[in-house]
Amino acid sequence: MNTFRKPPAESDIIERLRRGEVALPPLRLKIVETERAEWDAVVVASCGGQEAKFVVECKALSTPKGFDDAVRQLQNRPLPSGVLPMVIMPYLRESQLQELEAQGISGVDLCGNGVVVAPGRFTVFRTGAKNQFPTYSPIKNIYRKNSSMVGRVFLATPFFESVQQIREAVNARNLLLSRWKRTPMGLSTVSKALKVLEEDLIVDRSQGIRLLQPDKLLESLKSNYVRPNNLPRIRLKLQGDRATLLRLLTKQAGAASTPVVATGLSSVSRYAVMQREDILSVYCPRIVALRDSLDGKETDRFPNVELIETDEQPLYFDTQEADGFFWASPVQTYLELMAGDKRDQETAEQVKTYLLRSLGVMD
Repeated sequence: MNTFRKPPAESDIIERLRRGEVALPPLRLKIVETERAEWDAVVVASCGGQEAKFVVECKALSTPKGFDDAVRQLQNRPLPSGVLPMVIMPYLRESQLQELEAQGISGVDLCGNGVVVAPGRFTVFRTGAKNQFPTYSPIKNIYRKNSSMVGRVFLATPFFESVQQIREAVNARNLLLSRWKRTPMGLSTVSKALKVLEEDLIVDRSQGIRLLQPDKLLESLKSNYVRPNNLPRIRLKLQGDRATLLRLLTKQAGAASTPVVATGLSSVSRYAVMQREDILSVYCPRIVALRDSLDGKETDRFPNVELIETDEQPLYFDTQEADGFFWASPVQTYLELMAGDKRDQETAEQVKTYLLRSLGVMD
């Protein structure tokens, strides 16, 4: 069983170096200097009778931003003659170790992973040890559930002047707030989610708040998306073509005072070219009230309307209105397609292109 510990401060890392607790067997590290203003420490690495001296940049948090800052600081400062650069952090992923090696920078963590290269003398590369210092976040996962709407809003509007402006945009784009009296997202939730987005190098807050990496944001949302399963649903056979069904659902949803929005899979044709089964699936927080206002037979044989009961707010976020009917956002459509089969995932690439073009990322 792994024992997870609170991430150490940078001073704690220096103290571990002094006590000889930072190592990468058979390589050993010995601190020789901590007084240089430019560096956190100077260490000597020894392996197989060979030695090399390194200047060290320590970071207390193992976040993408912390890693990027450490690398940039080592690259932007002139090194003393004969001395090599090294990063020490609580945890380094294998991809980060590979990046360090490609840039000629050594790196060691406190979990037993590292790459230390002294050209012509020794090379040590070790990975696979688990992270014992997971980064603390007051929100367990900002890419799931309601907090994911903070990330999603940047895929609709990539720049904001303030945190308050983001909060207003998130709440304005949440259909359940205006149509179902859900509690608005608070400023503290937005701030906590933004902190993680910044640490993950997805947004930048140096001048306003702007989206840096839409591809990475989409990937994070996709990797953490959980398809809603086992939801109550009713399948109906109603009279009329697709346009008639849309008008009927819009009218009866209004009469039942309940919001209705097409699922992402039923919204594909708005953002991509794909032929799907002839059934209109919609999310609704109270399907019984809507069912009671619709004439039609409940059936699993050739239904053309499916009512799915859920009040998960991200499913109703940034919906696209056309003639009074609400369609899923391109982000929700992309996520549902990526959770599907190979054909769905291929179509998702079209939706991704649509999204990136709308942000001005692609010509």
